[in-house]
Amino acid sequence: MINVTFPDGAVREFAPGTTGLDIAKGISPSLAKRTVAMALNGALADLNDPIERDARLEFVSRDDPRALELIRHDAAHVLAEAVQTLWPGTQVTIGPVIENGFYYDFARNEPFTPEDFPAIEAEMRKIIARDKPFTKEVWTRDEAKRVFAEKGEGFKVELIDAIPAGDDLKIYRQGDWFDLCRGPHMTSTGKIGEAFKLMKVAGAYWRGDSNNQMLTRIYATAFAKKEDLEAYLHQLEEAEKRDHRRLGREMDLFHFQEEGPGTVFWHPKGWTLFQTMIAYMRRRLRADYDEVNAPQILDKSLWETSGHWGWYQENMFAVKSAHAFTHPNDPDADQRIFALKPMNCPGHVQIFKHGLKSYRDLPIRLAEFGAVHRYEASGALHGLMRVRAFTQDDAHIFCTEEQLEAECLKINELMMSVYADFGFEEVVVKLATRPEKRVGTDAMWDHAEGILRKVLDKMATESGGRIKTGVNEGEGTFYGPKFEYTLRDAIGREWQCGTTQVDFNLPERFGAFYIGADGEKKQPVMVHRAICGSMERFLGILIESHAGHFPLWLAPEQIVVCPITSDVDDYARQVTAKLRDAGLRARSDLRNEKISYKVREHSLAKVPVIIAVGKKEAAEAAVTVRRLGSQAQEVMSLDAAVARFLDEATAPDQMRAQEMRIAAE
Repeated sequence: MINVTFPDGAVREFAPGTTGLDIAKGISPSLAKRTVAMALNGALADLNDPIERDARLEFVSRDDPRALELIRHDAAHVLAEAVQTLWPGTQVTIGPVIENGFYYDFARNEPFTPEDFPAIEAEMRKIIARDKPFTKEVWTRDEAKRVFAEKGEGFKVELIDAIPAGDDLKIYRQGDWFDLCRGPHMTSTGKIGEAFKLMKVAGAYWRGDSNNQMLTRIYATAFAKKEDLEAYLHQLEEAEKRDHRRLGREMDLFHFQEEGPGTVFWHPKGWTLFQTMIAYMRRRLRADYDEVNAPQILDKSLWETSGHWGWYQENMFAVKSAHAFTHPNDPDADQRIFALKPMNCPGHVQIFKHGLKSYRDLPIRLAEFGAVHRYEASGALHGLMRVRAFTQDDAHIFCTEEQLEAECLKINELMMSVYADFGFEEVVVKLATRPEKRVGTDAMWDHAEGILRKVLDKMATESGGRIKTGVNEGEGTFYGPKFEYTLRDAIGREWQCGTTQVDFNLPERFGAFYIGADGEKKQPVMVHRAICGSMERFLGILIESHAGHFPLWLAPEQIVVCPITSDVDDYARQVTAKLRDAGLRARSDLRNEKISYKVREHSLAKVPVIIAVGKKEAAEAAVTVRRLGSQAQEVMSLDAAVARFLDEATAPDQMRAQEMRIAAE
């Protein structure tokens, strides 16, 4: 007999080979009816799989979050059957589940188009309505190759050859149609439901190799409920409206061009926005960090010592002097290889090492808004979100092991405050543990991960529920475990931004030390910290989350003053001058255009405040104020307007400082 342990801790004995479905039926027919799969020792499995040894068993219903992957996996099979039903002779290749949905690649002489989607979706609904069970068979390698070859499925034959010897060849049937698949699946096609939609088509090379045949990839999505699908589609619509690349053009912030792939051409307004963010971050760091600046290029030998040359080389840019390229045999030419820094940490270690440090000096916190360069494939570049050159709000803390926990908690407090100031209230912090490729001993990793697990528990407890936590197994960097901070934006999307990484390796590699209380050399712990991460990417996230409607303190252009007629141009200039003298980012629009035209144009450019002035306003030293997104107008004195906007344009951190000063008085 085997022992099966249930989620409530109960243990029951069953004969070896008993299936999950048998057990569910024995407990309750209704349980068996609503169960679509099972989890054995935490891993999803077919409900009809036999259980051969002691195991922990959970029944998975269709509403279980874990079932969403199965819904999408099953829908991919139904998509493939529908396509082959409608277009016999089409070859199916692979159809994996991906983030937010799934896709399937097809080989057909004539590529599919979105115009084919209604027919495919209708056929998928028919297959789902037939509610055929998913059944698993295990075939021999020769049998599988023969059957798929006879069907003209050459890609499947190639996939079979790639399956390691000794692995089972699983075939899943849904009625008469079948496919090669690792599984698992739900109990039947009817469990997929109606909440699915085909999204788009794209070309895709077989196995991602441009030397291979071009296939047609159909992207789709599926959810457990129609309302979830509708919410996702609404989110996509909102995301399209908020696309930072489109808003960047409309607001005249930046552009990209082929001569500088993956590098940003900042326009005056965009650079103002960028520098406003930098100024804010500098103010937040002033009390605890010393700002430094390390060289942009460093000799290859330093990156070899750090380990980046061996572990990260494919993402780095290497350079020589131009003379060394044109005169490679010139003995007077410097033939050394340098690398553009992909990160700031090795440079900061050199700054720490310059001069003797005592335990009394620690912790030492070095911050840098460092320009870094990392190679990204051209196909992966995506506006500000994925670039090759960016600014990292980087910092490195050198501390003792006894100080490490407190430093991590201090970093967390700063991060949460910064994210709140930018409008992000929902934050998830996950511990990323040791990856397969790494440096350092297991004991070193055990120690570092142990400290971070303790800190993670404290974060969750002390935040009062604001911080949600989790673990990303195997997702740490090659030199140490880390915390990953994920933010939720205004339309519910998640963005991984900040990191806190503990590093026992880099100080050791570079021989960094301090003098301890006992007079002996000690190795410091190095903590890598980034709050925004890439400032460019964070700005892209902000643009999309705010839809370009920035709060006044952050807006690159805060106020535009528009005279109704040219007779009051001088008064418009006076208003603008007073606003600017107060420290506001304001300008006059004196073009010979109608006021309605100017309002539309500046609204499209997301200017938060538009001030209109006419003869009456000039005579009364007043202004008429219109806010972005509102048709309402408010008339007030110029002095009152300046005072109000100056108050609104005060950054959150500066507002807190003012309130503290007032409270102290």
